[in-house]
Amino acid sequence: MRSDSIVIIPTYNEKENIENIIRAVTGLKEHDFNVLVIDDGSPDGTAEIVKGLMAGDMKDRLFIIERSGKLGLGTAYIAGFKWAVAQGYDYIFEMDADFSHAPADLPRLLAACKDEGFDMSIGSRYITGVNVVNWPMGRVLMSYFASKYVRAITGIDIHDTTAGFVCYRRQVLETIDLDAIRFKGYAFQIEMKFTAKHCGFKIKEVPVVFVNRELGTSKMSGGIFSEAVFGVMRLRWDGWFKKYPQKKV
Repeated sequence: MRSDSIVIIPTYNEKENIENIIRAVTGLKEHDFNVLVIDDGSPDGTAEIVKGLMAGDMKDRLFIIERSGKLGLGTAYIAGFKWAVAQGYDYIFEMDADFSHAPADLPRLLAACKDEGFDMSIGSRYITGVNVVNWPMGRVLMSYFASKYVRAITGIDIHDTTAGFVCYRRQVLETIDLDAIRFKGYAFQIEMKFTAKHCGFKIKEVPVVFVNRELGTSKMSGGIFSEAVFGVMRLRWDGWFKKYPQKKV
């Protein structure tokens, strides 16, 4: 019987991490998770590693979408969301490839949706303080206060608005007009949470510890944070005037 849950992992040059993260996710005992990798033309051979695993012991549990180049985090997830919804998965996850999100936390995010009745759960770095390991202090402060700023401007009651460790019920992604999501960088994370809230979905923050990557190169940049900070003004405007599709009871 096929899993009801799939973890979407976007990649660009993650050869040091990709096999280990896939095996960590699929090796969890608490639940059977499938994995979908969205690779943006990694020149380091990331996709070849994934396809090698697919040809071996990961058959029917591991899938890949290969894209021609770096098209943005948001578009990678949207491509993954559409594929997962079409395949009929009930619980669809976002997760980084670099172990900054602990695979062992996936069952807790799933439980919030599957057992507790929430529509979306967020692996939150800031719901119980600041739970970040090995980040430079400047980056910690930038991320923390960016989330505070987003919360203040948008009015959404979420502490970690830029979190990229998320579980969605399929209904959330079927309701949101994914083609209307405009942001491609980390503001995409804010827009998805903002939109889900305005569609009437229930969201829970699950406390997690975020650990900075040990292998590979970070894709974070100042421009990504700038998009997140300035993009929320447009979201606030949308919140006043845009009509959002509503959750069906």
